[in-house]
Amino acid sequence: MIKNKNVSKKLKLRLKNWIIDKVLTYASETWTLTKTDRKQLNVFERKVCRRILGPVYDNETENWRILTSKEVYASVNKTYYNRDNKAK
Repeated sequence: MIKNKNVSKKLKLRLKNWIIDKVLTYASETWTLTKTDRKQLNVFERKVCRRILGPVYDNETENWRILTSKEVYASVNKTYYNRDNKAK
């Protein structure tokens, strides 16, 4: 589903939030998370988001590249922000 080009990026991010995040955090209130555990969860989340958002073309280097962590978070937050504004 993540690689399917017929599904919009916005929908993929919503499904990621709805399905993957729920599965990863199931019964998380009973966990004792260490810094390493939190880091691994954040790495996995960024990896999934990068897969959904795909590479971007960099005009300066005239080459494709993956998104930086800041760009991933900005894209994901922008998507959720736009969805919340439309709901109001």
